[in-house]
Amino acid sequence: MVTIEKLLRDGIDIIKQREFNSPKLEVELILCYLLQKDRIYLHLNRKKEVSQEIKDKFYKLAEKRNNGYPLQYITNSQEFMGLDFYVQEGALIPRPDTETLVETVINIVKERYNKEIKILDLGTGSGAIALSLAYYLRNSFVTAIDISDIAVETTKINIKKHNLNNIKVIKGNIFEDILGEKFDVLVSNPPYIESDEIKNLQTEVSVYEPRLALDGGVDGLDYYKPIVELFKKICEENGVLAVEIGRQQKKSVEEIFLNSKVFKEVKAYRDLAGNDRVIIGMT
Repeated sequence: MVTIEKLLRDGIDIIKQREFNSPKLEVELILCYLLQKDRIYLHLNRKKEVSQEIKDKFYKLAEKRNNGYPLQYITNSQEFMGLDFYVQEGALIPRPDTETLVETVINIVKERYNKEIKILDLGTGSGAIALSLAYYLRNSFVTAIDISDIAVETTKINIKKHNLNNIKVIKGNIFEDILGEKFDVLVSNPPYIESDEIKNLQTEVSVYEPRLALDGGVDGLDYYKPIVELFKKICEENGVLAVEIGRQQKKSVEEIFLNSKVFKEVKAYRDLAGNDRVIIGMT
């Protein structure tokens, strides 16, 4: 038998070999996940012994984390927009930067519409964008779509977890499959990382997160023109298109929007770090 205190010390020794920001916090979260307890419990019960099973699982997960496996995949959890999301390997982990996209859409919808609206989230991943919009915009109905079986499965789990009835998720390639309906808002966080840059990302991303959700082609812009073309086909008049972009892509994506001749207004928004993060087109 081994105590909680001993496990935490050993876990820190294991993962501090890599450049993690908070090894203490990370090992605490791993142990909380295994014990199904919160961090306060750990601090109040440091001398408490744990089972051999928990001990073995903890050391295994600490080593896995030391090898770069994302903490969120270990704990199956990531906070986004004040909500706790289930995440698993094969679906992109929600990023704080993407909250800018969701917050911007929420504000525009509240200012622009006084009716029930239909929103399409293209390439939903874990469902974080779609569920956040459904949660905070109760007068909307959100359709989430993804080509990945794991992404669709993950989103279904999150819909059930948050008990939302104004959202559905479907599997399909939106650029090929006909949905047969119109939408007021199309939102997407498409793959926008340049293909050659993916290998330079941290291990958690380059090795363990799905390349399908990251790779935006040679210049990172492969998906923006098809998204604009799709918007023309499936969005109502007075529609809104909202996409996330990379830090250096503002000018290029703005040009794609403007050259389409479909938008009356195109605006860029920055995230909290001051980086260009979102492009909005409004008809």
